[in-house]
Amino acid sequence: MNVVDWVVLVGTMVGIATYGAWRTRHIRSLNTYLRGHRSTGWGTIGLSVMATQASAITYLSIPGQGFESGIGFVQNYFGLPLALVIVCAVFLPMYRRPGVYTAYEFLGRRFDQKTRLLGAGLFLLQRGLATGVTIYAPAIILSAVLGWRLDLIVVFTGLLVILYTVMGGSEAVSLTHKWQMAVIFCGMMTAVIVLLARLPDGLGFGGAAHVAGALGKLNGVDVSLDPKRRYTLWTGLFGGLFLSLSYFGTDQSQVQRYIAGDSLRESRLGLMFNAMVKIPMQFVILLIGALLFVFYQVIGPPVFFNQAEWQRHARGPDAGAFVEVEARHAVATKDTREAISAWLEARATGDAAAEATTRAAMVDAHRKSTALRAEAKKVLVAADPRAKTKDSDYVFITFILTQLPHGAIGLLVAVMFAAALSSKAAELNALGTTTTIDFWRHLRPLAAADEARNVRVAKRFTALWGVFAVAFALFAGFAENLIEAINILGSIFYGVVLGIFLVAFFLRRVGGNAVFFAAVGAQALVIVMYFSLDIGYLWYNLIGCAACIVLSALLQRLLGSMAASPSASSRADSFPGASSSPRCAPRAGSRRSWADASCSSATTAITIRARPARSSVIARRASARASTSRSARRFNGNSRRSTSSRSPPTGMSERRDNCRITWNAP
Repeated sequence: MNVVDWVVLVGTMVGIATYGAWRTRHIRSLNTYLRGHRSTGWGTIGLSVMATQASAITYLSIPGQGFESGIGFVQNYFGLPLALVIVCAVFLPMYRRPGVYTAYEFLGRRFDQKTRLLGAGLFLLQRGLATGVTIYAPAIILSAVLGWRLDLIVVFTGLLVILYTVMGGSEAVSLTHKWQMAVIFCGMMTAVIVLLARLPDGLGFGGAAHVAGALGKLNGVDVSLDPKRRYTLWTGLFGGLFLSLSYFGTDQSQVQRYIAGDSLRESRLGLMFNAMVKIPMQFVILLIGALLFVFYQVIGPPVFFNQAEWQRHARGPDAGAFVEVEARHAVATKDTREAISAWLEARATGDAAAEATTRAAMVDAHRKSTALRAEAKKVLVAADPRAKTKDSDYVFITFILTQLPHGAIGLLVAVMFAAALSSKAAELNALGTTTTIDFWRHLRPLAAADEARNVRVAKRFTALWGVFAVAFALFAGFAENLIEAINILGSIFYGVVLGIFLVAFFLRRVGGNAVFFAAVGAQALVIVMYFSLDIGYLWYNLIGCAACIVLSALLQRLLGSMAASPSASSRADSFPGASSSPRCAPRAGSRRSWADASCSSATTAITIRARPARSSVIARRASARASTSRSARRFNGNSRRSTSSRSPPTGMSERRDNCRITWNAP
């Protein structure tokens, strides 16, 4: 990077941060800080939802995934469109009607407080760890650019994102997302154009696609039924469906984005925009990785893409081993390049026999080159057992730094870094919101009226979660691939949380106790299976969700509770300060045509009044008129029986949901 790149990088970052801070300088209320003004249009919602999910990991790790394994990873997103349709039809109306701050606040109203805290706790655990992993991604960029130690850059990056998040809040996140996504799209298109222009003469996009396909990088759909395979059509349709449904439907970092819409229609349009764009976007990014694979096969890839790590150890006492493996790798790269040229020539002539022979030679040369890259990692570990050998995340950034013109380098680095900051700002904002609303305000209900104090507490919790994420990010390098690490964490926890919400929506007779213990058991089952079985990680979403639903139904039957949701305690919880088990008694001396009941607890007193339904009154009047036409005597008797059959006699009380209700006939 030269002076032009640094000017572009610093100018872009400072401009985005300044814009967000200036637009949100007047925020004083908790509602605006956590939810914005709830006037966002569908375009901003769609881009904000996409930007929250597509952090710097999307542009670093997914091209590396395409380079290493091909485009098969796109199958993970096959269930996403259907998941977003379900979110629009079921989840979104449930969240907007009561006007909740968090998705888990809805669980408290539907079930009870312990279920609410369980759902919020699982989100905090999973999203806190995932945020740490994704903070690791922009640190890779600066490590490759500056040659600094990766752990020091993690700390610096974390402090920067904490500062940005605490200052801006949810409103700043939504405002900056749409501009960042526009710049990201432009930057990725620039990278594609430069990549195609850098391909050797005579190869072009078509030739590169043929080479990538011949070497197994364009196998987009795998119909295998082997559960040990990570990426298949079935894991994407079923496991990916449940992963996407869990993420978009129950993850507060996404819920917080679309409940801020101006209306239900605007929120739905924003989600549908994401449903249509997401799969093509992921396919293009993976295709960039596959084309990078062909590009480096032709010009010769480095033996290890994390050159800062490689050069630091290559100058040590084991320098001879490093030089030897580099020389052998150069020879293997030359053989691969010649084999690719021979295969393309044979393919152009139409000689089937020659094409088959040269293709086999090309595949064999590629296999030898891949084996030498694996051997280079062993040499690196022998020199330093603590060395990080995972270099696929460095593939795209290496291309940017070595092949793009100056100015474009600074822009793309700034785009990725800004995307990481924006995505993490949304996630840290959601973590702070959940901790403040579902834990702190629940435990300190009297402090809810102090707006200034609530905003200060939300900012402090956001900062604390940022510190936790940085601490975890220091250990994130163990994962094979950053995007896989995120999905593995989600698969372990998301399925159970989704099961809780599906029970809340569709199993109306299941109460809080049953779903709480079912969720705990299902989560324990998923964790045990993850450490004891070798199956594709996307299946754990389906397993956790199904286990939670089945166990909830069985436990409810076992407990023998016939109370339809919500229970009396959850209804009482909908009133601020109400006890979970109110003590109710009839109001004395009431002679109105209303049914009065006084419910009291240690902290509040609630009076519930119920009026006879208008349809019941009309029915009694019709019955009376019919009886009058027959005889006055029968009218007197039947009228009394008609009245008593529809409500208890005046002064009689009945007990419903632990409340004694006194009925007074009109």
